[in-house]
Amino acid sequence: MSDLEIAKKVALKPITEIAEKLGLQSDEIDMYGKYKAKLPLHKMDVENSTNSKLILVSATSPTPAGEGKTTMSIGLSEGLNRLGKKTTVVLREPSLGPVFGIKGGATGGGYSQVLPMEDINLHFTGDFAAIEKAHNLLAALIDNNVQSKTNSLGLDARTISWKRVLDMNDRALRRIIVGLGGTGSGIPRETGFDITAASEIMAILCLADDLEDLKKRLGNIFIGYTFDRKPIYARDLKAEGAMAALLKDAIMPNLVQTIEGNPAIIHGGPFANIAQGTNSVIATRMGLSFSEYTVTEAGFGFDLGAEKFFDIKCQSAGLSPKAVVLTTTVRALKYHGGASLDSLTIPDTAALEKGIPNLEKHVENILRFKVPPVIAINKFVTDTKEEIELIIAAANKMGVPVALAEVWAKGGEGSADLAQKVIAAAENNNTDFTPLYDWEMDVQTKITTIATKIYGAEHVDYTAKAKKDLKKIADLGLEKLPVCIAKTQKSLSDNPALLGRPKDFIITVREIEIASGAGFLVPITGDIMRMPGLPAHPASERIDIDRDGHITGLF
Repeated sequence: MSDLEIAKKVALKPITEIAEKLGLQSDEIDMYGKYKAKLPLHKMDVENSTNSKLILVSATSPTPAGEGKTTMSIGLSEGLNRLGKKTTVVLREPSLGPVFGIKGGATGGGYSQVLPMEDINLHFTGDFAAIEKAHNLLAALIDNNVQSKTNSLGLDARTISWKRVLDMNDRALRRIIVGLGGTGSGIPRETGFDITAASEIMAILCLADDLEDLKKRLGNIFIGYTFDRKPIYARDLKAEGAMAALLKDAIMPNLVQTIEGNPAIIHGGPFANIAQGTNSVIATRMGLSFSEYTVTEAGFGFDLGAEKFFDIKCQSAGLSPKAVVLTTTVRALKYHGGASLDSLTIPDTAALEKGIPNLEKHVENILRFKVPPVIAINKFVTDTKEEIELIIAAANKMGVPVALAEVWAKGGEGSADLAQKVIAAAENNNTDFTPLYDWEMDVQTKITTIATKIYGAEHVDYTAKAKKDLKKIADLGLEKLPVCIAKTQKSLSDNPALLGRPKDFIITVREIEIASGAGFLVPITGDIMRMPGLPAHPASERIDIDRDGHITGLF
């Protein structure tokens, strides 16, 4: 059966029953129909959250074959609940771009899913729409101020860095001209659209502590310069209050359920190759407030989402993870060992052995943060005993616990061994989580530290544009912000063609964007796409709805 067919066979529990598992009554949640709810911010217990154990699920470098972090996160939470550990899984929300593009849905798979999957994948509770509207309100205010004769800040339109956003893959909108049509239609200038998940508003929402912090961060968004080189921020346009008002519901985390009827919190959805790649601080704290264990995931491989989870989110919010589950698959490691995509279901121990160094590098990276790793082999039916034993032998050689997980096929039952090893790792963890770098370091040192220690680069080069950006950052007094490096997810390097564990490569920083509202800098390496395009045959072609409102084609 497809994921959607499996999901439709589940008899959903009323969301009030799921809330009761967290200790919340029906009048303490904001219901969105029978099976979804918002969790009010005042229910978050920051003091109690320190007693819960936070588990991060990450992965080896992504491949077109998929590794299954979300499926593993959900399956692990089911397994922990089966062992009597009160557990909540906390995930990101799907973007409509990938849902209708290549990836399809993002609610897990098989018997490790969050439900109702159709609602979650299609609009959900409107959080992305609210983020989109808040972002585009600021864009409208900027162009209005440039046009204004009585309320002008003297903003130089050539320096405006703020684009518009849309939650859809649409390559035609990457670069556009606005303001055409005469003097009444604005000042013509070049701009463009990013996808909503790439919006700084998304990053801000996911790092904010509460509504006041949200509003402050929104006001700190850097827009551009006046003609006399004075920096202009969103607060200069008096935009933060109205933007925050649009986000008053979106800032509340969403409560849904897993296939096995356990709580799942889903909130926010920044991509990990261009933003921090993790759900909101508020959602994570909410999970920690009500659970013994909180399982969360970070986008793409450990070098991207997990590094940013540790160095940006954990440092910003004072979180201290107790263990990391490193998800990998036989076929992903074979791909990193040189096997072609269409041959990954064919037994190939030689390619697997060549790909294992990618796994080893990610384990080394986890240990840099003084957090214990547990390797989870996401099992597929085409995996052979010999291939699985090769990965287990590699894990044993590294001295890292390893478990074979069948969460797609068996749900929580398939994660029994993994759950036990995660409990052992978390409860025996006597070390303190240690960030990779100190925010007080200069910008280049922070970039070099990540590039050399996490990616394995030999050196970092800067283009003339990047060097100019470094000076601008210094002039604005933003040197103490952490760095959120934008890099391809396909390789440890900035070259997507370098698979496995590349060595002796150089990372080139093309430019550095300022996300002062979110509270980080974005060094851009390689060719990073903020507005994806659709493939020749997008996933939308298979999605349909019948006369009774039943949706088909979501995976």
